[in-house]
Amino acid sequence: MTHPLSRRQVALILFALAMGGFAIGTSEFAVMGLMPDIARGLGINEPQVGHAVSAYALGVVVGAPLLAILGARLRRRPLLLALMGFYALGNVASALAPSYPAMLLFRFIAGLPHGAYFGVAALVAAAISPPEQRGVAVSRPLLGLAIALLIGNPFATWLGQVLDWRYAFGLVALIALLTVALVAKLLPADPNERRQDPMRELRDFNRAPVWLALGIGAIGFAGMFCVFGYLAPTLIHVTGVPESWTPLALIAFGIGGILGNLAGGWLFDRLQFRAAAAVLLWSTALLLVFPLAAQSLWSVLPAVIAVGTMGALAPVLQAHLMDVAADAQTLAAASNHSAFNAANALGPWLGGLAISAGYDWTSTGYIGAATAVGGLLIYLWARKDLQQRAPVGEAA
Repeated sequence: MTHPLSRRQVALILFALAMGGFAIGTSEFAVMGLMPDIARGLGINEPQVGHAVSAYALGVVVGAPLLAILGARLRRRPLLLALMGFYALGNVASALAPSYPAMLLFRFIAGLPHGAYFGVAALVAAAISPPEQRGVAVSRPLLGLAIALLIGNPFATWLGQVLDWRYAFGLVALIALLTVALVAKLLPADPNERRQDPMRELRDFNRAPVWLALGIGAIGFAGMFCVFGYLAPTLIHVTGVPESWTPLALIAFGIGGILGNLAGGWLFDRLQFRAAAAVLLWSTALLLVFPLAAQSLWSVLPAVIAVGTMGALAPVLQAHLMDVAADAQTLAAASNHSAFNAANALGPWLGGLAISAGYDWTSTGYIGAATAVGGLLIYLWARKDLQQRAPVGEAA
């Protein structure tokens, strides 16, 4: 920046970036809470509505690297504004979807800017913050996503049920436009910012440290989604509580997500890449305990909070990628969210295989622990690779 920003200015910019994360989190999970309403509104069944969730996730996986490459020559401020403006349009289209095929298309389109926004927002947050607070700064845009689980999604679900499901996506579009306005007002242009070369981004992206970091997220993070994906039937069939308890469990998960997000940034600032190992060891332990904790309501709710804290891995890997991506900063940061959406698909798929094979609903805990161990093994590989690349006498 041409002139140093005050602490107040930095705090306001981080708030604006988190608001964008809040909009994205609210939209991403709104379909899950409004499945019956969307099904009735479009004349389809609930499993078909579930395909809209998959369409959005596919949009994230495709859009994160694609938009990062296409926007590489743009400065970060206009790129952020374009991505969040695009997100607003995708949600307006979702709100106006006249049919099921149109809904699938518009949810795919809405997912395209998701990863690129978080990637660029993380780079901006790190750039405007002191180096020793980089991990905490990177976690702030992701904090909006965690708060959306706790507040945004329940409110959007309530709004959709009371009025119409289309209003939920309209609300997201308004929040996205407010984010555009705040970022435009609060984030100053940086004339000294170096423009990126797309070909150089691609070349530096195709390196082992980057791919190994993404592999940690894609495998090690799958356990959280494995348990979360089957949380409702686990509560009903194992814990033995009525379906009405599910929202309380979702709130517990949201609380865990916020705690994990805050802890992840704090851990990275103190442990650097070693924070990934700490989170993965914690994840393995709590996922192994989850099947036992699921037997009682009074133990399952704290366990669900604990599972939510696994989200600490997101800011840790986001910050680590900045250290290893060289000149592929935008592409690597955006692709981190493609990796997490791959985990979102892998976890429930593995859990579904176990349940379909006749294992108990709580088997998701053991499957999830296995993926966390898989992530830990990739971490050890990545750690060894970094040590081999480090200059003699310098720790990785």
